[in-house]
Amino acid sequence: MQVVIVEDSRLARLELKEQLKPFADIEVIGEADNAEQGITLIEQLQPDLLFLDINLPGMDGFAMLEQLNYVPQVIFTTAYDQYALKSFEVNALDYLLKPIKTERLQQAINKARLHVSTAENTDKLTADSRFFVKDGEQCWLVTLQQVQLFESIGNYTRLYFEQHKPMIYKSLGQIEKRLPSHGFFRANRSELINMQFVRQVELALNGNLMITLDNGKIIELSRRQAAEFKKRLSL
Repeated sequence: MQVVIVEDSRLARLELKEQLKPFADIEVIGEADNAEQGITLIEQLQPDLLFLDINLPGMDGFAMLEQLNYVPQVIFTTAYDQYALKSFEVNALDYLLKPIKTERLQQAINKARLHVSTAENTDKLTADSRFFVKDGEQCWLVTLQQVQLFESIGNYTRLYFEQHKPMIYKSLGQIEKRLPSHGFFRANRSELINMQFVRQVELALNGNLMITLDNGKIIELSRRQAAEFKKRLSL
């Protein structure tokens, strides 16, 4: 597993790297001491796992996650326990209190291994793949190419197809890993679109790109993703 550490304390970064050395399958590929550097590093390297301090200068760990387009599995590291509930609300893998105990680190790594192993062994979907969706008393057999939009709602994801928009108990990140490499595009942290349903692209007053889908849903692209979107549509 490739790991990035975002932690403002140099000593804390050194200590965590030392603690990770006995884990032969862990490779620390980058580190940052603030959120802005961390965002750049994560988007470039796309690690499997992120060790993230919550109390960072300028922007805290939760705000940093909201800025990411690529979101790896997250293990929070902090000296304070009052953020524990909020950390799981953002679907964090684990929450480690400093000083980090070896036993707790081992437990967190085991969770990460299990998640990565499960993701690697999950079959990729194709445009023609069909899957079962149940929401309350309603059931559908949906073809992937029918889905216009996947929208993150906490730990759930809302699917938009035809006139329906049921919720499924999977995170947007879990779904994204199963999608084909072409055809779907991560517009921002919470929305993933099917490119074949893009009806219109406009430049908003704030300079951001606004996409209108066939179902009328309007999606605002993050600044980082706007350039990639233009690249996708260029000859």
